[in-house]
Amino acid sequence: MRLSTATVLERFNASRPDEVEALLLGCCASARWARRLAAHRPYPDVDALLAAADEASYDLTAEDLAEALAGETAPHPHQGSLGGDPQPGTLAAHTALRAAQAAYESRFGHAFVICLDEWAPDERLDQTLAGLRVRLANEPEEERVVAADELRRVARGRLARLAAG
Repeated sequence: MRLSTATVLERFNASRPDEVEALLLGCCASARWARRLAAHRPYPDVDALLAAADEASYDLTAEDLAEALAGETAPHPHQGSLGGDPQPGTLAAHTALRAAQAAYESRFGHAFVICLDEWAPDERLDQTLAGLRVRLANEPEEERVVAADELRRVARGRLARLAAG
């Protein structure tokens, strides 16, 4: 039985703060972000929750962002952020992906974060590779800003799916 969005949100609003924070840490690994969203309950609707999540993401300090990025793993485009069946891809493309992810982590000190929610499963590998190629050329401060925005988008998508039950 699938719960209605209102029921999921009502349970979210009524749960103990530590339970909600644990759920939220699965969306974004910043403890401050999770505490802030938990503390501002109740939310009248999912849109208000998502707006609060965006606002909390924009307010992450450098330390909060580092904590959140440390909780991320490199994306697997065959699953994207939605999971699902593996997508076909050439061995060469997957090898290039692993090499680019390793180069990114070496350059910036954290996993590459990209929101793939808007892409079809068969486009995610190409989009991840393209994003890696472009972002490897960024200066560290520029990439911190881009990574923070991608992390916000990823967390928003995870939270929306959580709220949808």
